[in-house]
Amino acid sequence: MIKSPANPVAVPTVQLENERAIVTEWRFAPGAETTLHTHEYDYIVVPQTTGRLTIETEDGRFYSDLTTGVSYSRGKGVKHNVINENSFEFVFVEIELK
Repeated sequence: MIKSPANPVAVPTVQLENERAIVTEWRFAPGAETTLHTHEYDYIVVPQTTGRLTIETEDGRFYSDLTTGVSYSRGKGVKHNVINENSFEFVFVEIELK
């Protein structure tokens, strides 16, 4: 079950937006989360930190192990909350394809 955010919220910084893409740097302090959101576009994530993020969906929780520089992609419509349960800041760049 999705909880309301009791943790600090992750900080998004849009680095670039044009007619084809939105590039956003996400910074997660320890314990920070995105809050529940749905992706409107296909997207690519480029981790800037190595570690594990917790993913909450309406179906439950799971973990995603990310490695600096090892990208992955997902299709639009993904609905989740991303949480940094590490003891260190976690950073990734998200590239949304319009």
